[in-house]
Formats: sequence, C-alpha cells, structure tokens
Amino acid sequence: MDQLEAAGQSRLAASLSELSGDAHGRLALQCAALDLSLVQRLVQTMVRSPQGQAHRAEIGPAMVDRIADHPDGRAEARAVGEQALRDNRVAVVLLAGGQGTRLGFDSPKGMFRIGPVTLHSLFAIHAAGIGASRRDYGCDLPFWLMTSPGTDAETMAFFEKHAMFGLDPRTVGTFVQGMLPAVDPATGDILHEAPDQLTLSPDGHGGIFRAMGRAAVLGDLEERGIDVIMTMQVDNPLMRPADPELVGAHLMAQAEMSTLVVAKTSAEERMGVMATVDGRTALVEYSDLPKDLEQAHDADGALTYWAGSTGVHCLDRGFATRIASGEVELPFHRAEKRVATVDDPDPQAANAVKFEAFIFDALPLAARTATVEMAREERFAPVKNADGADSPDTCRVAMVARASRWLQSSGVTVPDGAVVEIDPRFAQDPADLHGRVPTDLIIDEPVYFPPPA
Repeated sequence: MDQLEAAGQSRLAASLSELSGDAHGRLALQCAALDLSLVQRLVQTMVRSPQGQAHRAEIGPAMVDRIADHPDGRAEARAVGEQALRDNRVAVVLLAGGQGTRLGFDSPKGMFRIGPVTLHSLFAIHAAGIGASRRDYGCDLPFWLMTSPGTDAETMAFFEKHAMFGLDPRTVGTFVQGMLPAVDPATGDILHEAPDQLTLSPDGHGGIFRAMGRAAVLGDLEERGIDVIMTMQVDNPLMRPADPELVGAHLMAQAEMSTLVVAKTSAEERMGVMATVDGRTALVEYSDLPKDLEQAHDADGALTYWAGSTGVHCLDRGFATRIASGEVELPFHRAEKRVATVDDPDPQAANAVKFEAFIFDALPLAARTATVEMAREERFAPVKNADGADSPDTCRVAMVARASRWLQSSGVTVPDGAVVEIDPRFAQDPADLHGRVPTDLIIDEPVYFPPPA
C-alpha cells in the first residue's frame, strides 16, 4: 500500500485496505503487477499536468526504396537476406494479441480460417511460411508470438491441438503483451471494473519492446547471434515471414528500423503513411495527416503521400534492446474511452483515459531507417473487417489472384473464376513453382497445392 500511496494512487490503496480474503488477494496481485513508476509518470504528464498545445510538426514526403522497380537491386537485397537467414541472424515475431471481434469471431484472430480452398487458419499459413524458410535456408528462424493476457492460453492450446503445424515445439514461443490501467480523466485515479478487479487494457503494439525485455526474448536472441527481428501482423496472410528481400534491404541500409510499404489505392484509403516529421522518418496516421497533404499530388499527378504502412518492420536487435531497457524512450499516447467501472457501470460518454504505445513511434528514435516498397498484390491483403474493404472476401480474392499469377508464370492455364491455393511450403514465390507443376496443367476445379511429401 505504501507503494500505491507513493505513486499517487491513495484511492486504490484505500480500496485495497477495505477488501479481505480472496478479493483482497486478487486485487493485490494486480496491483503488484503494475509498473507503478510508469503509471505515475503517464498520469502526471498526460492527465494531472498535461502539456500545452503540441508543437506543429513539419511534415514532408518520405524517401522510399522502390525495390520492385529495380530488378538488380531487388536481386541483391534478396541475396543479402538469404545469406542472413543461412547465417541464423533472423527471428520472426508475429503480433497476435488481438481478438477477431471486428470479424464477428470470438477467438484470437490468428485462429480465423482464411484459406480459399482449405480454410486453413491465419496461424497455420504463417507457421507454414516459417517451416518453408527453415527448410529452404537450413536455418533455425526462431518464431515468437506476442499474445495478450486474453489470448495467450487459447493461442498455445490451438498450436498444440494442431501439433505446432509441423514446427518443433522448442522453436515456437509466446510472450504476453503488457497491460496498463485506465484512469479517471479528472483525477488520474486508477479505475476498477469490479471491487477486486482493475480496469486494464493492452499497452499497444509498441509494448513489444518492453514485453520482449520482460520475457528475456531479447537476451535469448543475443545469445543466438540474431541481430534482425522481423515483426509482422497476424491478419495479413500474403506476408512472407522473414522475407529475404525486406531483410536484405534492411541490412544493406544498415538500418536500425525498416518499414515495408505498399502504394495506397487512393488518397482517402485509411492507412498510415510514411513521411518525414521535423526531418525524421515517421509514420503519420491517416487521421493525423492534414487534408491538404492527404490530397497532395506531384507534377506527374501521383500522390505525394502514397507510401502506406503494412505494419511490417525489421528491427535491429540492439536498437530494440535499448528501447526495452528505457535507454531510448518510446512515447505513449492518451486515448479517451468509455469503460464500465464500479463508479459508472453504464457510461454514456468517455469516462476514462487509456495509454498506448505504437511500434512505429520508434522510427524517429532510430539512427538510420529504411522504407521499402513491395508490390501490394504480392504482400498485403489484411483481414480486418467482416465485410467491405480488408475483409475475408477481399483477402481470399487476393490470395487466389496471387496463386493464379504464380501458376500462370510457370505455364499453367488458370481460367477466370478458378479457385487455387498454394501452401507456403509448396512455394513462397513464383520461382519455387518451376519444375514442381506440369506446364500442361489446366485448373478446372478448386485446387490446393500442398507441402511436398
């Protein structure tokens, strides 16, 4: 209780003292898990003594390596990335803490079944990509999943049910995203959703750094000699884990942090865009980009701010460690939310402040960054919404279209309307298909190309 008092949470200390038995134990355990020094700092700077109006930043277009437009550079990046994989310098972290709520799916989003023919889950597809890279490059390629307290147990049970999708169980691990309490917007007091239960929420995908530090993931990677951590979102089945072209471009740029981008489909598309902010590489969320910049075009009529972030990054392990240790400080953001509390069980308006950190806010902190473009149709088809844009329907269409292009490049006839699915262990790019499929093959029914026997 003394620690709560010292952190300015006397009301919480009083609530704890009023409880007894199991209820006291439950609340005490949650209080002990809080990073009180961080909570105290966030409350002081963002609630009790908020800073004045923010500095108006100077926003400019980002420099982007348009790797898809340069075959020689693309080949060089791929060769560098492939060698890094062979040398066991790469690990993959899948950001998999979210529920499929927006999809109408009451389980971890990675369990959502998306395969156009097989209905394989997002987890199954990503795990197959990991297995394919391990086989093709003879590497260990550690595979970590950042889960949340609400998804961790179900995620691991799902992997175990499916025999880890063929991966060695010793090479797959999870670490749990951190949680931060919601606070009263007027007083900064930590809120309760029940007398013995704090109102907690995930600390944002920027919590990956502190979470990797707490779980000793970064120390493990250092011992293994791994210096590149690729992070990717679970909802994008087109993304290739440990993509050698992205890894290679990151290493060639000697970057501490790199971002994979695709061209926006329109000025209005709701994607964060890469830019320079006060001279540093940064991501500007679509809601924060001024309307005149959103609509800006260059002399050739192309969008000025066209480079939409896919949420895929490469991190230098040493850079990630400095952020995890607090040597480099990642900013937090304030969000006003409506939550049910013991004081306000049926709120009608925002009654709480939550704190979140975003992984892309590490970009301006890096000494050197790289922004790498790849073809959208090859690497980006997220599953976010139940229908409309970025839905299961649009994702499956993109998966089928990519598989069809790859097969056609090998001479296979794929008529319009055909449904095809290629397992990543069968092919991770068009070149992998050469010699694996007969050129006189004609697709006339749904076809799945499974892992080689």
